[in-house]
Amino acid sequence: MSSVPDAPAPSSSMGRGLDVLTSLATLIRDGRQTTVGEIARALGRERSQVSRTLATLDRSGLVRRRPDRSFALAWGWYAAAQELTAQRLRTNGLAVLETLSSELGEATFLSVLQGDTTLTTLESLPAGSRMIGSWIGRAYPAYCSDAGRASLWDASADEVRAVFDSTEFTPQGPNTPVSVDDLLARLDDDRQRGFSIVDQEAEPGLYSVAAPVWDFRGEVVGAVQVVGTRDAMHARTTECGEACARAAADLSRQLGAPSSVAG
Repeated sequence: MSSVPDAPAPSSSMGRGLDVLTSLATLIRDGRQTTVGEIARALGRERSQVSRTLATLDRSGLVRRRPDRSFALAWGWYAAAQELTAQRLRTNGLAVLETLSSELGEATFLSVLQGDTTLTTLESLPAGSRMIGSWIGRAYPAYCSDAGRASLWDASADEVRAVFDSTEFTPQGPNTPVSVDDLLARLDDDRQRGFSIVDQEAEPGLYSVAAPVWDFRGEVVGAVQVVGTRDAMHARTTECGEACARAAADLSRQLGAPSSVAG
C-alpha cells in the first residue's frame, strides 16, 4: 500500500483503527514488514499516533504483537472478516449474477465446494427461462461440475487427489471425466483458458462455463457459472466464458481479493 502523506487523519478513533487494520492487512498480503514504523509510513501518519492505535487494537484482541515487535492480525479479526465475506458473497453475488444473466440471456449460478460435491447457493434466471424448479441447495459431483473445477482453481494436484480420494468417477454424461488424472488435465486446460468449460459432463445436452471467486486472503471461495443447453451455448463459448470470468473477478474485488488473482 503506497503512503498518502497528504491525506487527513480520520477524526474518530474507529476511523483510525480501521485505517490501521486495513494497512496492516495490506502489508501482510504484500509480504512487507508490519512494524509501527512501516504502518505509519504507509498511512502517512505520526508514529506515536499509530502506536497508540495498535495498542488499543491489541487490547481489543484484533491484532497481536509478535516478539520481534511487528504486528499480525488476530484470529478474531479473521473470523469477523470471513463472516463479512460470506455475507457479501450472498448479497453482492446475487447482484453480479443478475447482471450477468441479463447480459447473456442464460441462467447464472454461484456454487461452493463441499467435500467432493458442489452446492448451489445463488441463482439468477433470464426472462423467459424454461428451467423448472430451483437449483439452490442442489449438490453436484464436483468431478463433473464446472463449479467444481473452478473451485479447485488454486488447489495443487495433491490437494485435488485428496478431495477425490474415495470418489468413484461414475459417468453422468457422455463426457464425464473417468479419473482424477483426467480431471487434472481438464483443470490445467481451464487455467490456461481463464475459465472452465463443462461440455455434457454432468448430463447429456448440458453445457456450462465457470470462473473462480477469490476472497481477501487470496483463496477461492466459490465459482460463478453460466449454464444452458449445448445447442444454445457452444457457439458462444468465448463470449460466455469471458463474461463469466469478468463477473467472477468483479465479485472477487468486492470481497477484497488481491489484484494478482482478481485481475
